[in-house]
Amino acid sequence: MGDVEIRPPRPEEYAAAGEVTVRAYDVDGHLGGDVGYDAVLRDVARRAEQAEVLVAVDGVGDVLGTVTVVLPGSGFAEISRSGELEFRMLAVAPSARGRGIGEALTRAVLDRARALGVPRVVLSSLEGMRSAHRLYERLGFARLPERDWRPFPHISLIAYEIDV
Repeated sequence: MGDVEIRPPRPEEYAAAGEVTVRAYDVDGHLGGDVGYDAVLRDVARRAEQAEVLVAVDGVGDVLGTVTVVLPGSGFAEISRSGELEFRMLAVAPSARGRGIGEALTRAVLDRARALGVPRVVLSSLEGMRSAHRLYERLGFARLPERDWRPFPHISLIAYEIDV
């Protein structure tokens, strides 16, 4: 991880960050049930306008992962409430997995919450994202079943929380 920097993307990196996100979701089979979600994942410029996007970039400038940090009430908020920071669209390029990039991005979100003075971080995750769930639980996130929800009848999202 010493050669990886976590920071906001530069506009010229938006396309690469979007492609990393789409590729990660597609390889894991998480795009099949939601027609058009790939366009949302790909549109990093829109996310950067309405939320805070972070990327993991290696020493040669390749985007290896990304996450979107969301305040309650903003355009990308799903389950966050007052006093909570939410993150979405955590993705690591398939070729960069196993290097701790997902964990580094998640820890950066927790650091961001602390810097903003926000005491809790929440997220929603597809039921099938088992490796992400293991990461969240290892970092101390707890299930928040009362906020599980379905954006569409065929898509179930489960919620997690952590106090920072």
